[in-house]
Amino acid sequence: MRLAFFGDVVGRSGRKAVSDHLPGLRKRLGLDAVIVNAENAAGGFGITHGTAEQLFEAGADVLTLGNHSFDQPQGIGLIERDDRILRPANYPPGTPGRGANLYDVGGYQMLVVSLHGRVFMDSLDDPFAAAERELAAAPLGEIADIVVVDMHAEATSEKTAMGYFCDGRASLVVGTHQHIPTADARILPQGTAYQTDAGMCGDYDSIIGMEVDEPLRRFTTRMRSARFEPATGPGTLCGVFVETNAKGLAERVEPIRIGGQLAAQVPDA
Repeated sequence: MRLAFFGDVVGRSGRKAVSDHLPGLRKRLGLDAVIVNAENAAGGFGITHGTAEQLFEAGADVLTLGNHSFDQPQGIGLIERDDRILRPANYPPGTPGRGANLYDVGGYQMLVVSLHGRVFMDSLDDPFAAAERELAAAPLGEIADIVVVDMHAEATSEKTAMGYFCDGRASLVVGTHQHIPTADARILPQGTAYQTDAGMCGDYDSIIGMEVDEPLRRFTTRMRSARFEPATGPGTLCGVFVETNAKGLAERVEPIRIGGQLAAQVPDA
């Protein structure tokens, strides 16, 4: 199976990068499944019906979220209703929506798990316990043919720990939230593809997707004078490509970067 995961979509530039590049990329690479982190899709914060539909129409099968899951009021009902949209599985019981789901994608059973880190972030329930629960409910090679884990976290150590925690039990563990693509795509010893951060889909002539002036002002003066606004220049589509074997473990993993300001990296078909 061939799948791709794309990092945090930030605002209109990020959505346009997905719409412009994903349909052709899906055909070129023969992708069976596409997962996109969309927690910043609506004006840089949260998700709405319109922004979700734009990403689905471009070719996303599943959308994962993160710490901005519920920033848009209309997003709460959307997350509750649409099982293609996953907020982190380690939100407390009773939170709207779901944190993991099993999908039929071209005859494959694909488990997608969304998780939220705790180091330097909001203190939610234990993400490792949540991962254990979801992986045990649909084991790779028994119920799930493919398992993808999105670890939305600040600390690279916590993301790496999740990679090793899931090694051999997931097809891909990939980090989101930092908005900067890391150069460590690899296959872990037990066969799980891993990359610490997929990077964002958005305008890299920015500070992690936001127009430069306000975050720079806050860093230099500690004063707020305006809200963060998503940068509006050409967006780069950033993610990771994985090819799996009959056991659902990775045989190949490569970064994807197309458009915008970063040097292009596109896997050979």
